[in-house]
Amino acid sequence: MPRKPDARGLSRRDVIRTATAAGAVASVGPFFHIRPARAAQTLKILQWSHFVPAYDKWFNNEYTKEWGKKNDTEVIVDNINLALIPSRAAAEVSAQKGHDLVMFLSPPSVYEEQVVDMADVYAECEKRHGKAIDLAIKSTYNPKTKKYFAFSDSFVPDPVNYRSDLWGEIGMTPQTWDDVRVGGKKIKDKTGIPVGVGLSAELDTAMAVRAIMYSFGAHEQDAEGNLTINSPQTLEALKFVTALFKEAMTPEVLAWDASSNNRQMLAGRSSLVLNAISVTRTGENDKLPIHEKIALAKAAQGPVRRIGLEHVMDCYVIWKFAENIDGAKKFLVDYIDNFKQGFMASQFYNFPCFAKTVPDLQQIISDDPKAVPRDKYAVLSDVLEWATNVGYPGYSNAAIDEAFNTWIINTMFAKAATGAETPENALKQAETAMKAIWAKWKERKLI
Repeated sequence: MPRKPDARGLSRRDVIRTATAAGAVASVGPFFHIRPARAAQTLKILQWSHFVPAYDKWFNNEYTKEWGKKNDTEVIVDNINLALIPSRAAAEVSAQKGHDLVMFLSPPSVYEEQVVDMADVYAECEKRHGKAIDLAIKSTYNPKTKKYFAFSDSFVPDPVNYRSDLWGEIGMTPQTWDDVRVGGKKIKDKTGIPVGVGLSAELDTAMAVRAIMYSFGAHEQDAEGNLTINSPQTLEALKFVTALFKEAMTPEVLAWDASSNNRQMLAGRSSLVLNAISVTRTGENDKLPIHEKIALAKAAQGPVRRIGLEHVMDCYVIWKFAENIDGAKKFLVDYIDNFKQGFMASQFYNFPCFAKTVPDLQQIISDDPKAVPRDKYAVLSDVLEWATNVGYPGYSNAAIDEAFNTWIINTMFAKAATGAETPENALKQAETAMKAIWAKWKERKLI
């Protein structure tokens, strides 16, 4: 009989945070049959309000309705603003009651003790569709405990979105981070239109500053999970962002939320942002002429490597206290069977974690009638060569998760960029905060 989970082991501060961890599907044991949901069951799902509304329309009104009929289950989907997911998850764990499936947008490693193991779900999907991509495994598996604390169906690429007209006028494209700084300054000096890379306490900033760090060879941790934030490479990344902010940006990025860069680019008030294709899709769907001027590029090359984060990492958890655990597992397995429908409904936003579910992905994204030009999205064809997980080169673990969701790295960059602290002091302060986090999770034997 499984032990009843004890919410008292987590403080509210612990519970409200989120992170990541991963490992190899090869370690998964034999698949234990996922029983269909019992008659007249209810399956409750909590997830974000998708940035491509067509996805929610399909998922809520078509797919889950069809699945519910086939499985004699009433499926209830609650969509909330992405910024509210951590606090809602914290409340459910505190109450030991809530949804059966909860989807996070970054790896929720800090909840490992509150969720069921997803090894059997991964094993069944692997049996049907081949191995999951490494990005999914490193975002949902803890090699320390050998547990899959979440299941990832999809990830969202995070390319560079830039104004082709403005960059064309200066004869440049943003291939490197130095291009972004130099070209961004030229455009701002000429037109007043700045680069838009967030420096606030929100998801997009967290991904963007890590993309810069990783491209400079800086990391929060090494492959074994040891804290490595205090390095010459991190200091160089901080100095670079300080220069970028002063030369090519404006202070409004210090108060951005996760949709600010979308709005700024579509309003013609940014020359470049790091974002998913929701920017261009919104422009196309709303028939905003500016969408034809927005081009996409791979993650920018840094001094060490070309690398970027996923923009969003879909990570589903099933609480130990969920009322329909079997139904939740079956829903995930069946969803992967039908993932191509989700990919198309998301208008190429949700990329598959099981690549064989969309075998013709490259052909599809290379010729899209909505896009101008029609092959605009072909730049994402090799995304797995430059996209990586939060916590690279290690797994997304509980310490990484807590640091991510308390915005320590975001704050470090904002302090340095604004001159509130020297880059050296901002780095020391971040290291002090992160040392305490690493010590706590090591003591709990989760890293």
